[in-house]
Amino acid sequence: MKIGYFGFNNGPLCVPDSMRRILTTLEACGFESAWTGEHVVAIDPQAPPSPIPPEFPMLDTVAALSFAAGVTERIKLGSGIILLAQRNPVVLAGELSGIDVLSKGRLLFGVGVGYVKGEFDAIGVPYEERGARTSEHIEVIRTLWTQEKPEFDGKFTSFKGIQSSPGPVQSPHPPVIVGGMSPLAYRRAVRQGNGWYGFNQTVEAAGASIEGLRAAASDVDRPASLGELSISVTPRGIVDADAVKRFEDLGVGRLVLLPRPIGGGSPEDTTVRFIEETAQALGLS
Repeated sequence: MKIGYFGFNNGPLCVPDSMRRILTTLEACGFESAWTGEHVVAIDPQAPPSPIPPEFPMLDTVAALSFAAGVTERIKLGSGIILLAQRNPVVLAGELSGIDVLSKGRLLFGVGVGYVKGEFDAIGVPYEERGARTSEHIEVIRTLWTQEKPEFDGKFTSFKGIQSSPGPVQSPHPPVIVGGMSPLAYRRAVRQGNGWYGFNQTVEAAGASIEGLRAAASDVDRPASLGELSISVTPRGIVDADAVKRFEDLGVGRLVLLPRPIGGGSPEDTTVRFIEETAQALGLS
C-alpha cells in the first residue's frame, strides 16, 4: 500500500518554513506522495456546500507543487484535486509540465469537477458546464503533452499551429487521476483516467465506490493505453495497520491521509509528530 499525505498547502501551515518542514519530514519518513487541496476562492459568508470558512488559507496548487518540487527529491507530488473546469487547459498544461520538469518526473495530475456553484460564478464559468469542460480539458492537456504537432477542435478549446514546450518528463505523460464519487465521475475515470481518487471515505464507502467503478467499466470503453485503473482513497478517521489491510483487500492501492495533530505544542510540531508516528505505526520507515 502506498501512503500519501493530503493538504500540505492548506490552513495555517501553508507558509514556506512550515511547508518545507512538513514536506521534508514526509520524504524522510517514507511517505509515497504529498497532495494539495484546492478551492480557488472561498464563499463569504460560508454557506453549504462550501467546506471552508472564508478566511481559511489555501495556497494555489501550482505554486504549492512548484515549491514542493524545489524542496524534495523523491516523494511524488499530487494535485488533490485541481478543479479542472475552472482552469484554462492550455495554460495549465504548461504549468503542470513545468512542475514535472522541476520535480524530475514526480507529478500526479489529480482532477475533479467541483461542486460549489459560487466558485464558478466568481470566475465566469457556467456551473452546468463543469462536467463537459472537465472531460474536454483532460483531452486538451493530454493532446498538448503527447502530440508532436498538437491540434484540437472542441466545444470549449480549439488550437493548431502551436507548441507547448517543454513537455512533461514522464512518458507518455503524468498519471491522470480522476476524482469524484458520482456515477458520472466513475465513468470519466474509466474512460479517461489512469486512476481514480475518492475523498473522505470509510472502508464501506470505498467498497461501494469500487463497485461503482466496476459498473462503469461494464458500460464504458477504456483505452488500453491507460492501463489498469489505480485506486486512491483519502480515508475517514484514524488509520492503523488493520484499516490499511481492509482497504488493501478491496483493491485500494494508495491511501492519502488527512493530518491528525498528535499531542501538545504548535500546529506545526503536532503535525510533524503525526507524520512521524504514522510512519512508525505503518512501517514506512
